[in-house]
Amino acid sequence: MQIGAHVRDAEDPLAEAAEVGADVVQIFLSDPQGWKKPPPHPRAAELAASDVGVVVHAPYLANVASANNKIRIPSRKIVQQHAAGAKEVGAFGLVVHGGHVTRDEDPAVGIDNWRKFVERQSGEGGFDVPILLENTAGGDNAVARRFDMLGRLWDAIGEFDVGFCLDTCHAFCSGEELTDVVDRAKAITGRIDLVHLNNSRDEFDSARDRHANIDSGTIEPEVLAAVVAAAGAPVVVETPAEGQAQDIRYLRENAS
Repeated sequence: MQIGAHVRDAEDPLAEAAEVGADVVQIFLSDPQGWKKPPPHPRAAELAASDVGVVVHAPYLANVASANNKIRIPSRKIVQQHAAGAKEVGAFGLVVHGGHVTRDEDPAVGIDNWRKFVERQSGEGGFDVPILLENTAGGDNAVARRFDMLGRLWDAIGEFDVGFCLDTCHAFCSGEELTDVVDRAKAITGRIDLVHLNNSRDEFDSARDRHANIDSGTIEPEVLAAVVAAAGAPVVVETPAEGQAQDIRYLRENAS
C-alpha cells in the first residue's frame, strides 16, 4: 500500500516526499485557483522515472457540472490540459472535484454535463490519464457530496471508466458515516482508486472542508485507519504540513 502526502513544493516534490517519508505524492501543476494552462514541470522526467507514485490534483475552480457555459467550457479545457500535464510527470491519475450547479438549478443538469464531457472524451480516445472524481464536503446542489447524488452521477458516467477518490474529511462533513463508507462507496462506484485521508476540524455533517492532522481532529484516528485498511488503495494525506510525517507513520503502523 502506497501512503504519502500532498506536497507544497512544486519545484522539487520528490525532496519533500523524502522529508515526510512519502511513497506517493500529490501535486498541483499550476495555481489551484487559476485557469492557466499548466507549464511543463521542471522535474517531469525525474518524477516519471521515480519509484514514488505521482497523482495530480486539478485546479479547484474546475466545475464540469456547471450549467454556465463561461464556467463549464473552461473547466473542460483545464481538465484536459491537466490530464496531459499529469501524463508528462508519470501520474497515475488526475483528481477532479465533482462540482455543482447553482441553488435554483436541477442537479440533474450537472450530472448530464459530466456525462457529456466524459462520453465525448471517450469517443476521442479518452483522457491522457484516468480521471479520479472526488467526493466533496458542501453545497446542496453539489453532484458528488452526498452518496445518493453520487449514485445518480455514477449511473451516468460509470461506464466510461472514471475513477473515484474518496476523501474522508469531505465524507464526514457531508454527513456520511465513515464506519462503512468504503463498502457504500464501492457499492456505488465499484472502485476506490485513491484515498484522501484527512481528519476534520469541524463536526459531522458540518458541510465545511477544513482538514486536520490525524491526531487532532473530530474523527477518531482508528476510524481513519480502518478506512485505509478497507479501501486497499493508494493514500494521500492533505493535512497540515508540520504533521504529515507523523500522519504517514501512524497509517503505516495502524492501517495494515
